[in-house]
Amino acid sequence: MTLARRLAALEARVRAVEDELQILRLLHSYGPLVDSGSPAAAAELWVAGGGYDFGDAPHRRRVEAPDGLIALYESDVHSRLVEAGCCHLTATPRIAVSGDAAEAVGYSFVIVREGERWQVQRAAINHWTLVRSSAGWRVQERLNRVLDGSPESHEVMRRALRGSVTP
Repeated sequence: MTLARRLAALEARVRAVEDELQILRLLHSYGPLVDSGSPAAAAELWVAGGGYDFGDAPHRRRVEAPDGLIALYESDVHSRLVEAGCCHLTATPRIAVSGDAAEAVGYSFVIVREGERWQVQRAAINHWTLVRSSAGWRVQERLNRVLDGSPESHEVMRRALRGSVTP
């Protein structure tokens, strides 16, 4: 292998590592932003028009960035969580990057303080689609389904794993 090819291969590997690191940093910024009462900064993790699809049947909904996300994070329900003390924890996801697009699949947990104890209030599977923008990696869509043993929650995991997020 020539030096030029080795250098090109090394550059490609470094870029792949940098992309995954930037995506991890983006996804791991989510919890501290929403838990600190920073709705506008949290909404900036998405591209304009990007969405967050969440909820349990029959109360599923999709909110759109930035205004829908800001309204969600300023809602009474979310404000009460922040005031009580909460943690939106994004577990380290499996990431696949393809050019300027990426997918990530992983778990998330909402942990809430109740008196002197902390309780897991919600455990979910997430399928994130991301795009590279002029501002760096941003969320295009986030699909979040509670881990309630339902066929739908299992299908979200299977669908994500059948896609470009591969073992």
